[in-house]
Amino acid sequence: MPGYAIGNFLIYVLLNTFTPGPGNILALNTATNYGWRKGRPLYIGIFTGYLLIQALAICFVLGLGSVLPNALRHLKYAGAAYILWLALHIACSRLDDEERPRDGRASFSMGFLPQLVNVKIYFFSVTALAGFVTDYTMSPVALSGFGAFIVMMGVTATTTWIVLGVLLRRFYRSHYRAVNIVLGLSLLECAWAMLR
Repeated sequence: MPGYAIGNFLIYVLLNTFTPGPGNILALNTATNYGWRKGRPLYIGIFTGYLLIQALAICFVLGLGSVLPNALRHLKYAGAAYILWLALHIACSRLDDEERPRDGRASFSMGFLPQLVNVKIYFFSVTALAGFVTDYTMSPVALSGFGAFIVMMGVTATTTWIVLGVLLRRFYRSHYRAVNIVLGLSLLECAWAMLR
């Protein structure tokens, strides 16, 4: 894999895992309200859901690649369109209300179930593999390695939101517009690189 492809893959993964999404915001809010120990079941639910979705994405890409090998080439265009939408959405987004556990407890299912219905993670995982990796390899071992890296970055990002919760929250709330524009422009570069 050429260095520019790896670099764009890394940018795409970092931006998608570290930007505020439902899982990161839920983890941040749970850490702020309940602390690490009481929130641990919820965090484990988030991590487990993320791992399951990444495994499904790898199976999808491998299955599609073996049944319809040219489909992955076309899936790259759908992935680029998704990245363009995501770039626009991030650049233009406003602060949303935070998600709070409604019943006063931070449970495994409250972390796990939202991941299963989070369309962003499905698109992100399939796009990362089909858009940046499958042009160079369809090896199950290589795809699993890239998938494991994506999961590791997702867990690292969510843990960062947990540990730095209040600090990141204040900074992001103060500078969200500038941060979102920079992130959106970075995603535009990723979409462009995917189509080259």
